[in-house]
Amino acid sequence: MYAIVSNGGRQFMVQEGGLYKIDRVSADIGAELAFESVLLVADAEKATSTTDAGKHRVSFEVVDHARDKKIHIIKFKRRKHHMKRMGHRQGYTVVKVKSIK
Repeated sequence: MYAIVSNGGRQFMVQEGGLYKIDRVSADIGAELAFESVLLVADAEKATSTTDAGKHRVSFEVVDHARDKKIHIIKFKRRKHHMKRMGHRQGYTVVKVKSIK
């Protein structure tokens, strides 16, 4: 059984027991989260689309908080003697799917 959930402007296809990286959530490690923005729930025989998926829910357990590797950004304007260098590390939360109901 799998589900498609929406979080942080992105959609994830999740299965029970899988580990996924989502946008940083302010929850303690070991806490339980529930996403009710379920777009699709499907198993081997039947798929439930967005209109019927309002009754479905996906439960997650927070496993870890971390930061992604650094990306380097350069803003450059030619012939203007202007160059700006920046870096960014996006924070994320690792979650494990406990159940799809």
